[in-house]
Amino acid sequence: MKVLALGDIIGSIGCKFLRTQLPSLKQEKNIDLVIANGENSADGNGITPASAEHLFTSGIDVITTGNHAFRRKECYELYDSEDYLLRPANYPNGAPGKGICIVDKGRFQAAVINLMGVVYLEHLNCPFSIMDQLLQKTSLPKIILVDFHAEATGEKGGFAYEYDGAVSAIFGTHTHIQTADEQILPLGTGFITDLGMTGPSRSVLGVKPELIIKKLRTKMPVRFDLSSGLCHLNGVVFEIDEKTGKTVSIERIQIKQTNLDT
Repeated sequence: MKVLALGDIIGSIGCKFLRTQLPSLKQEKNIDLVIANGENSADGNGITPASAEHLFTSGIDVITTGNHAFRRKECYELYDSEDYLLRPANYPNGAPGKGICIVDKGRFQAAVINLMGVVYLEHLNCPFSIMDQLLQKTSLPKIILVDFHAEATGEKGGFAYEYDGAVSAIFGTHTHIQTADEQILPLGTGFITDLGMTGPSRSVLGVKPELIIKKLRTKMPVRFDLSSGLCHLNGVVFEIDEKTGKTVSIERIQIKQTNLDT
């Protein structure tokens, strides 16, 4: 089976570009399951019921999030009612929603786990400890996919090697820059440090460059408005053996918009 994992979807501009590209990409690559990080899918940061609905109706099967999961209060109830909208599993008990779901596609089942790193981010529960607890569940299917939303590349790499062979694939999100280190680890886990993003190309992580520069120069509060113009889509296709749950191939995806009519 083939899994398409997509980097952070940035605002309405990223959502719209995703919708134009995803159907043909799924068909071309024979995709069985699509996972995307949607924590920035609403304009102005966070995720809303409207942006989540847009992602689901565009062909996303599971939406993961990260440190902006609870930026928008209007989405709190959706985390509790929507099985395939996840927040990091290492948030404290009492936070809305959950960090794991099981997707049943008939021919196969897959567990999707969402976790967040703690280096340079909020000091949530230890992601290693929470992952250990989740893996102790005897009901998990053979195929296990993990969005590890983290800032530090070292934390992502260490996490990947720790769970090599225990899960099918681990893909990093959060930094919005696609890394070129896609690989299959020694015990069969597919891994990439960061998937990248889907959103405006002429930007700094999706934001207008001049606003980022102003923030860096002045150290004063700046409203981060999204850039416009041409977009790109980043992701990875993992081909996974349904019997063993191991990754057998991994392919980085980069789609660049060449004109505003496409």
